[in-house]
Amino acid sequence: MVYNNSITGKENIALFCNINRYMIKIENYLGVIEIHQHYFSELIGQTVTSCFGVAGMANSGASQGLRSLLFKRKNYPDKGVSVRADGGDLIIDLHIIVTYGVNIGTIVDSITNKVRYTVEQSTGLGVKKVNVFVDGMKE
Repeated sequence: MVYNNSITGKENIALFCNINRYMIKIENYLGVIEIHQHYFSELIGQTVTSCFGVAGMANSGASQGLRSLLFKRKNYPDKGVSVRADGGDLIIDLHIIVTYGVNIGTIVDSITNKVRYTVEQSTGLGVKKVNVFVDGMKE
C-alpha cells in the first residue's frame, strides 16, 4: 500500500486485494473510494477496440487463456487488459491484435495517448505507463 502525506491534501492510492477481487483504493480527506479493476478493464477495452487499426484484443495471461478455453467464449470485457497500481499512479498493460498493413508505431502511439486521456478524465487517477504488446496480426 502507498500512502502520501495527508497534510498536502493529495489523494492516497493503494492496491487492495480481497479474495478474487482487485480494487484500486483512493483515500482523501472526504473518505475512501474503491474502484473495481473490472471497471478499468471495460473502460480501457472499449477505448482500445475503438482505435483505428486494432482488430481485437489478445489474452494477456494464462488465466485469461484458460478461461476462454474452458468457457468457449471469445470475448470478455477484461481480455487483454491488466491494470495495477504503482506508487500513486496506474500501470496499464494491453495485448492487442492489429490489422494487416497499418503502421504499428502510429497505432501504438494513438492507443497510448487515448487510453491515458480516457482513464485520467474518467477517474482522476494518473497513468504512469501504458505498455502495449502487439500479439498478432489479422487481415
